[in-house]
This record gives sequence, C-alpha cells and structure tokens, in this order.
Amino acid sequence: MKLAKYAEGNALFQRAYFKKHEEDLLSLVENGQHPKALFIGCSDSRVIPDLMVQTKPGDLFVIRNVGNFVPPYKPDEDFHATASGIEYAVSVLKVSEIIICGHSHCGACKALYEPISDPSLIHTKKWLQLGEKAKSMALLTHGKDGDKEALLRVTEKLSIVSQIDNLLTYPYIKKRLDDETIYIHGWYYNIENGSIEYYDPEHYEFKPLA
Repeated sequence: MKLAKYAEGNALFQRAYFKKHEEDLLSLVENGQHPKALFIGCSDSRVIPDLMVQTKPGDLFVIRNVGNFVPPYKPDEDFHATASGIEYAVSVLKVSEIIICGHSHCGACKALYEPISDPSLIHTKKWLQLGEKAKSMALLTHGKDGDKEALLRVTEKLSIVSQIDNLLTYPYIKKRLDDETIYIHGWYYNIENGSIEYYDPEHYEFKPLA
C-alpha cells in the first residue's frame, strides 16, 4: 500500500501527540478556534509553518498557495480561494497579526524568469502574474546579466513586499490597520538553515527575526 507510511504516521500521532495534548485539542473542538495570526505561506513542501515557529494547533490560521502570493482585492462574486481565506481570518476570526512568509529557492519566483510554454498550465501561468512586479523591481536593481542566484534571492524578498502592498488593497484590512487592531509582517524563511528574517519597512531591509 503506497499510503501505508501515512497511515502509520497517523496512528503514531493518535498514540503519542494527540494523547498527550488531548485536553487542549478537545478544547479547540468545544470552544472553537481563536488564532492570533493569519499565516500566508508557500505550498512548497519544504515550508512547514507550525514546524518553523513551533506553534500549537489553534495558534495559526494558515493559507498556502504557489509563491505565497496575494491577489489584489477584487469585489466580485467569482471564486477567490486566497481572498476568501484572508476575509474569513480577518473579518470572522479577528486575527490581530498577518504574516506573509516567502522563502529561499522559491520555485514560483524562479518560474518568473522561465516562460511557461505548456498550454495545460493555464492557471499557473495566470497566477504567476502576481510576481511580475517583484521581478521588474529586481531587474532594475540587479539587471538580467548579473548573478542569477542573487537575482532570485532579491526577487523572493521583493515579492514579499509586493504581496504586502496587495494586502493593503483590502478595505477591511486597511481599516483595521488605521485602527491599529491588526499588524502586517513580512518574513523570509531560509530553507538552508531554518532561520527567518523580517522586513523592516523603516529601513527597507530584511533583518534576523531572532
């Protein structure tokens, strides 16, 4: 059975972690969830929010997508997965923090420089347009003929800043920011060593979170 290891993992989870924390986990069932933060991260399998910051069930409301992108606010009744998650976390769960977390060696940011020719990847191609602003800014500062890896690292960080700008187009977020009842953070996770940097908007640079 190909999924046997997952079944074994779940059995171990029930015997060990769940049993040890059963009271807290059942409390989340009875009292509902009240996360303090919305975490918008990448779907990359190497980026595990709760593992990275050692949070417990109920601490984070997590949205993951390709590239940890945030589409600008669009007030229509189409299907908007990321926007609906943001709306629920901010307007219903009343989170007080929003974290947009990018990471090193991001496949989405790398794909910005490798045009997609496969016609079956229509949704991916469209979604990557949300990274074009970061790509343009990165090319302005580093140029296309310089160090490719350095260009990608800069693109990854500038994308975080760009997604924060997109968050500010959501009127209910802007209102809560003005009321100082919510705060937005930009994080950059280094998959090489597990460290996290945060964006300092006053100095326009990323600094160690620790």
